[in-house]
Amino acid sequence: MFLKSWIIICCVFLLKTGNAQSTKQVIDLMKEQEKAWNEGNIEGFMKYYWKSDSLKFIGSKGITYGWEKTLTNYKKSYPNVEAMGKLRFSILECTQLGKRAIYVIGKWELAKEKPSGGHFTLLWKRIDGKWVIVSDHTS
Repeated sequence: MFLKSWIIICCVFLLKTGNAQSTKQVIDLMKEQEKAWNEGNIEGFMKYYWKSDSLKFIGSKGITYGWEKTLTNYKKSYPNVEAMGKLRFSILECTQLGKRAIYVIGKWELAKEKPSGGHFTLLWKRIDGKWVIVSDHTS
């Protein structure tokens, strides 16, 4: 009985530790993403998105499908460093849904001449050994 209880406790601890490690990895990736944006590097910012036609970006104009189209829209909306401003993410919730899926809710702020901001929900998935955003709903 004692051994069985000890094994269950160890398994729960390892599972929680693994979850904490994965969510920390995603938060660290978002810090890198924020840094790329603040350096005026949209391609660097986009490297954290799934490079697939199945990527979904949901914004005020509806759903955009695909990495290339999302990149094109970012470049159109933010043609230079001044338009990009300085990005700041605030993570409100980061929940691991399974071994390969993390759901993030947060706020974004762009400091520039006309500041802007809003909220986002991101679905990160572990694909081919790395965490990538597969769905982004930003308002």
